[in-house]
Amino acid sequence: MKVARPVLKLIESFEKLPGIGSKTAQRLTYYLLHVPQSELDGFGSALMELKRGTVMCSECLNISETDPCDVCSDLGRDKSIICVVEQPLDVFAFDRTGKFKGVYHVLHGAISPLNNIGPDEIHIEELLKRVKAGGIKEVILAMNVSMEGEATAMFIAKQLQASVKVTRLAHGLPQGSDIEYADDLTLSRALEGRREY
Repeated sequence: MKVARPVLKLIESFEKLPGIGSKTAQRLTYYLLHVPQSELDGFGSALMELKRGTVMCSECLNISETDPCDVCSDLGRDKSIICVVEQPLDVFAFDRTGKFKGVYHVLHGAISPLNNIGPDEIHIEELLKRVKAGGIKEVILAMNVSMEGEATAMFIAKQLQASVKVTRLAHGLPQGSDIEYADDLTLSRALEGRREY
């Protein structure tokens, strides 16, 4: 059976997204065919504005509408404590708990030799510059509990060990899990039980 070209193009576009397989891409596409045109127009507009309406914060490298972002420009935050995370979604997860009052640094990935991602492909150098500039008392390594997350944490700890206190989240997070999926209580306890690295 020949599939209409616009349908096929959208299925192929959905398949490029992480975690979306062929069947899910087809389901999403055919679902959208039944959505009212006004909702589709809104969806398309939101998609087109995604890149145009966001910037990367020059301080923490989080995704925001402003530079610096709301967290970095908040005078109530303790700028002497930096929580290092892999992805912008991790910032959202920590901030949702309401327990962390410091600032963040987003790496936008983790060291993964199997995927040809080394320290130079993620934003470690920017973190080192922030610490070197002074005023930092503690760096909390809040990478995912995975081989890549551990490798990244070890690399950063080695780079910072002489200049600042480095801590790692307590292992209340299950091995191999992603921070963005952790519940508020688990994240709060992991943050409170962090240990020196």
